[in-house]
Amino acid sequence: MEYAIGVVLALTVSLMARWVGFDRDRSFYPTVLIVIASYYALFAVMGGSLQVLAQEAAVFAGFALLAIGGYKLSPWIIVATLAGHGLFDALHPFDNPGMPAWWPGFCLGYDLAAAAFLAWNISQARGRRLRME
Repeated sequence: MEYAIGVVLALTVSLMARWVGFDRDRSFYPTVLIVIASYYALFAVMGGSLQVLAQEAAVFAGFALLAIGGYKLSPWIIVATLAGHGLFDALHPFDNPGMPAWWPGFCLGYDLAAAAFLAWNISQARGRRLRME
């Protein structure tokens, strides 16, 4: 169930962002990615584990750097990093005491759906540009 909720929420947020125009700014999906990646550090704080916080903070820093790189270089880096975060959710190697049991499945669903939507959005934009030339 958590997978389906993650997918539905990602598609709802992505469609709303497209409808309102938030996603016209290339910083939208990198910002979403940074926020998504920060939750594991939040869960470590909630669980009261400094050791897990250090591990999660290191992983967060990696995803944040990839989000910045994607912003600067190519939105396809964001697509790959969102999908990579989904893989991280599936394999989450740390015992994070503050993390809800349902979180990895929810976040996996969200990440993969958001990555797929962004990939589709990029492809559609490229097609519109090519037809206009």
